[in-house]
Amino acid sequence: MKFILISSTTLAVFLFAGQAHAADGQEVYSNNCAVCHAAMPPKLSDKSAWEPLIKKGTDVLVASVINGKGAMPPRAGKPELSDADISAAVEYMMTQAK
Repeated sequence: MKFILISSTTLAVFLFAGQAHAADGQEVYSNNCAVCHAAMPPKLSDKSAWEPLIKKGTDVLVASVINGKGAMPPRAGKPELSDADISAAVEYMMTQAK
């Protein structure tokens, strides 16, 4: 009985620990993107600059961040950012520019 309880508890810990934390786009943006996008284009509030980018679609924009584009290094210079973090930040930026 003790073995079953310990095994069940261990399994539950691994299952919950393995679940990815849902990325908060605004938090990721604020902590990793805001400084550059406040000074360099496309600025977060510049709807005309974002319009043609938004038309390309989320997948293209996420790939641009992952691979780097122009002055922006791959993963925005933050290798610890997950694809989910990047996607959440891109989606946040797109909603702010609409």
